[in-house]
This record gives sequence, structure tokens and C-alpha cells, in this order.
Amino acid sequence: MRNAYIDFSKMDSSILALVSDVIVDGKPLVGYGFNSNGRYNASHIIEDRLLPRLFAAAPAELHNDSGEFSPSLAWDVMMRNEKPGGHGERSVAVGVVDMALHDLVTKAAGVPLYRWISDHYGDGHPDDSVFVYAAGGYYAPGKTLTDLQDEMRRFLDSGYNVVKMKIGGTDLTEDLKRIDAVIEVLDGDGSRLAVDVNGKFDLSTALEYAQAIEPYHLFWYEEVGDPLDYSLNATLAEHYPHPIATGENLFSVQDARNLLRYGGMRPDRDYIQVDPALSYGLVEYLRVQEALKQHGWSSKRCIPHGGHQFSLHIAAALHLGGNESYPGEFQPTGGFTDDAVIRDSHVSPGELPGIGLEGKAEFYRHLHALHE
Repeated sequence: MRNAYIDFSKMDSSILALVSDVIVDGKPLVGYGFNSNGRYNASHIIEDRLLPRLFAAAPAELHNDSGEFSPSLAWDVMMRNEKPGGHGERSVAVGVVDMALHDLVTKAAGVPLYRWISDHYGDGHPDDSVFVYAAGGYYAPGKTLTDLQDEMRRFLDSGYNVVKMKIGGTDLTEDLKRIDAVIEVLDGDGSRLAVDVNGKFDLSTALEYAQAIEPYHLFWYEEVGDPLDYSLNATLAEHYPHPIATGENLFSVQDARNLLRYGGMRPDRDYIQVDPALSYGLVEYLRVQEALKQHGWSSKRCIPHGGHQFSLHIAAALHLGGNESYPGEFQPTGGFTDDAVIRDSHVSPGELPGIGLEGKAEFYRHLHALHE
């Protein structure tokens, strides 16, 4: 399958198991991490730079004044002797380890991640459920309009009200046919459909599509140009009145702040999609949230990319506007626990300790094999 920019035939991922010396029921606690879909594995950075720094650190460097192991202090240790900027795959590597550390710490506390985050960094009152939309609609050889409609019907039958599809991988005429076909399944309601360009368009194409899709009143028009082309995004926002979404390929608080300053994003309607798993983990994502607040943005305008359990917990804890979901693709890492139930496009993060990846049987089989 492919989007407008890449195919996924060679895409891989890093998965990590951090085995601790904390023993519960006769077994050591283990923290699990992985990188979100859409980026290649960053295992060499993890193995060659990040983990050796953690293993060499003195206990006092990793524990706070209360004697608790601190993922934030561990983050500082991992980033020692790293130059600023040029984030690339380094942010992915740190995100993998950050996820595993937070999984481990919250398992040691015996609570699900979203409650721990809310107690430590939020208001202590996390959301019980999170808005989710179903992402799909990829291009694939031989995929017909009927196939696309059937895919979207499966999403609706699974409990989703809002769906997302790819555009930009063919010409405008064909994409409009695809959009019309999906909106037909949505009972003619374009506001339940988001479209994603994956950064493919130049400015003229972005504006051409914007003019064509404006009458649909879509849920959003996503990552229309290169993620670092803030000028393109700002010009688009001047011409397109409906919501724009971007940020999944911005990997630091500095990048997010530049988007807010120069990208023309409108806090009353647009969405920020920074993915914690790809952007240095929860520690950095908290800095992103602080930058958004300083620029007058509500956390409700954040719907992270990735469609996985880690960002689902973060969304519930920090009162984000929602979380992506991939009911069909990017298995076994993507998606939520096997017993998760989608009702009216909302889902609960669950009550398993930590991230709850043990509740994804097929993924847990791979994770468990790393250390058993």
C-alpha cells in the first residue's frame, strides 16, 4: 500500500524491552517501547548511544529527590553530548526508550499510564474515553472505489463516526471521485471525512485541491505540503477556510513552536498532530504542550498521529482532542488492546498497568520474545 509520497513495502520498526530488577509475582517488571508507523527503525542509535548512556549513569542521576526513578532525568542522560537541531531519526530513537521507561515506571506504580501522567503532569482528572477516528483509504494495486467504500463501511460498523483517507497519489479528478465515493458512505456528510496528502503538494497544487474540496466542509485537510514549509501552510490557511491539520513530521518543541509562529495555523479550527512516539517521547511532548499553551492554543486542538496505545494514554491524561486509530493497517504495533470497544468514535485507554501492550496478544508475542 502507499500514500501520496511513499509506499510501505520496506518499512520496519524498532521494538524494545527494558528488563528491570523490580520483581513482581516472581518475575521482573519489563517496560516496552516501539516507534510509531511512518518512520524506519532507529535501533542503531538506541544501541550505540542511548542505552549505553543510561547503563553508565549513576543511580543519583536517574532518581529524583524523592528517590523515584525519573524518566525525565533519564531523558537528560540519553541526550548528553547530542547537538541541538537536526532531529532526524534521533527523535524516534529517544521516543522508543522514553516509551519503554514510562511503561516500566507506571507498571512499578501499579497504575495505567494515563492516570500516572494525569497525577504527575495533569490535573489529576483524566478523561475516561478519547475521541478516535479511523485512518485508512490508502492506494493499493487494483483497489476500486467499491473496495474503498467497503473499507470505510467496516470502520463505521466498528464504531467510528469519522474516517480518514489518502489523497494526492493520483490526479485531482480521480481523487474527487474517491472523495465522493467515501462521502456517499457517510450519508453525504463531508464533515466526517478527513483527507491526508502526506506532504506531497507544492503551493499551486495545494491551492487547486483546496478550491476543489472547499464545498465538502471536510473534517480536515492534512499535511498538504512539506512539513517544514511553513510559508506554504500559511498561504494555504489564508485561502482555505476549513480546518487544516499537520505536525506528525515535526519532532521537537522548537519545530512545533515554529509551526505556530510561521505556519499560519489558526487555534480556533486547526489541529496539531505531533506524535509523542516519534518526537522524543512524552518528556518532549509535555514541552510541546507548554509551547501551545503559551501561544494561546487549547490541548483540545491536538490529535496525535500514530494510532497507538501510547498516545491514547497521553490524550486521556492531558485532555487532548483525540487520537488517530488504524483499525486495519500497521499491525501488530498499531491499534489498541484486543478488548477495546469503539463506541461513537470514542475508546477507553483501559486499566492495565503501564501502556497495556500486554493486552495486544499478537504484539505481546513479539515483545515477550525479546527477553524470554
